[in-house]
Amino acid sequence: MTTIYKAPVQDYVFLLHDVFGPRFPELIGELTADDTSTLLGEAAKLLEEVWAPLDEVGDAQGCTFADGAVTTPSGFKNAFDLYRNGGWNSISASVEDGGGGLPNAMAQALREFTSSANNSLGLYFGLTNGAHATIRRNGEDWMRRHVVPRMTVGEWTGTMCLTEPHCGTDLRLMKTKAVPQQDGSYRITGTKIFISAGDHDMAGNIVHLVLAKVPDADGRVTDALGSVNLFLVPKWNVDPATGELGARNGVTTGGIEHKMGLKGNATCTMNFEEAIGYRIGGSKEGAGKSSSAGMSGMFELMNHARINTGIQSLGSAVRAHGHAVQYAKERLAGRALDPAQRSAGAADPIICHADVRRLLLKQAAYIEGARALALYVRAKQDAVGESQAHDKAIGVFLTPVVKAYLTDKSFEATNDALQVMGGHGYIRENGLEQLVRDARIFQLYEGANGVQAFDLAARKLKSADGWAAFGSYASEVEQCAEQALGDPSLKVMAAALMEATAALRSSAQWITDSGRQVNDAPAASYDFLRMMGIHAFGYMWLVMATTAVQAVADGSGTDFHRRKLALARYWMEKELPMLSAFGKSIASGSECLMDLPADLV
Repeated sequence: MTTIYKAPVQDYVFLLHDVFGPRFPELIGELTADDTSTLLGEAAKLLEEVWAPLDEVGDAQGCTFADGAVTTPSGFKNAFDLYRNGGWNSISASVEDGGGGLPNAMAQALREFTSSANNSLGLYFGLTNGAHATIRRNGEDWMRRHVVPRMTVGEWTGTMCLTEPHCGTDLRLMKTKAVPQQDGSYRITGTKIFISAGDHDMAGNIVHLVLAKVPDADGRVTDALGSVNLFLVPKWNVDPATGELGARNGVTTGGIEHKMGLKGNATCTMNFEEAIGYRIGGSKEGAGKSSSAGMSGMFELMNHARINTGIQSLGSAVRAHGHAVQYAKERLAGRALDPAQRSAGAADPIICHADVRRLLLKQAAYIEGARALALYVRAKQDAVGESQAHDKAIGVFLTPVVKAYLTDKSFEATNDALQVMGGHGYIRENGLEQLVRDARIFQLYEGANGVQAFDLAARKLKSADGWAAFGSYASEVEQCAEQALGDPSLKVMAAALMEATAALRSSAQWITDSGRQVNDAPAASYDFLRMMGIHAFGYMWLVMATTAVQAVADGSGTDFHRRKLALARYWMEKELPMLSAFGKSIASGSECLMDLPADLV
């Protein structure tokens, strides 16, 4: 079976110009719906025709490592160059750095497109965009002059180097050290693992953003978080005065991982041996002093990566859903129970069966809800005006939801697509099993989803700022639902969302109650994250349904809008009720998890 990837250009035009644009004008800037359709459509052609066919090639060949260098699969460099030479990778970057200067939402749309077409290849650009944005905001002037423009246009690429063989999210345990030099630079020594795009053959230089510890006054590397800083460490040295490339830096590739999926992207072990590096955000501070700007830059980079990871996972689910829908319309098995739906043949397409419909609608409602939620969070992050602080706080609060809930549901949706195809989905030649393998990593990237849930419920929700952001979000949803209650077409959905919001508030209050046991909030965190995800999707579907109802009412509605209403109804009737079950689980506390001694688990 041959499945052709088709980018969802129409859906982005709908979301950007009909759903969110009127409310968040900065999301689309001066772009018209025709502008957006034309731009995204042109990029889609390249991704559909050149990138997508290389996805299978990348999985079959993988990256190779020989003589200390990485070679990418056949066709990757050409596809990489076509994309960057077209300016698609820098469509939303600043004009002064060589970008297109368009709203960030355009880059986000293309991020999904590249992830669906070829997730392995798209990773090289996604990581770079996050890295140069961090350098632009937090780096020194020479970095902004000589490094950022080359990364922006894709001449150079970037990475994030955090994980070490013995530690990941616990930065206290890091061993990589950065020793200050007389000229203001540092010498970086240590080993980092799981570095996506750590080495490859598609760019003239690779700029590593490395977390390392500055030794204290006695030269010791301690467990103090205050000693952790962010450093710019290029593969080839860069002259800060002129930007010219110099000799090879002390950065070597120790090998590449033999992975379950995303084989076209090189995941490397990176060795730093007295490598020249430059501190990002505060290089004039003394040894052992924390750089608040540098650490802020690190968190910016990670939050950028968390949003990107959610979108990358969505890309896999979109591609898988395309396989499943095509298969369900072509595969004949059994007869439709409703005689009116039967064909003239001996059997009917399996899409007529209720359980196949359940799987397909579940995937579609997730995919289109996820796309909307990611854009909503984008709008909150880019907000301007009087409500800027309020909007940005909501965006920060929802970031773990975008990362964790989207990646969980994307893997589930990709597996559901395989389920629709049965044994044919399990066979490599039909493309689905690769997507399942590819999708699994996103639940682990940028902090495993349990860490994201802990951050949401046990940290953000229990902080004053986080509690305020949650309350603002819940009030916003209630206001939207109250307005929708007056429309007969939306009344049932709005009432269901109001009830769900009350349940969500109750669970949030339970978690933050001062009388809770020490493990109650951590034990409740994953259930709360799932409640937030289900609820946020319900909010997105009510917003989309409101727009679709208006289109139908004014005579401009099409099958596109009627389909949106059907998917909204599915989410409200089949998925939203699950929220109350997670609320009951939260209220059961932590005893059933923690009472059993560790040696008996």
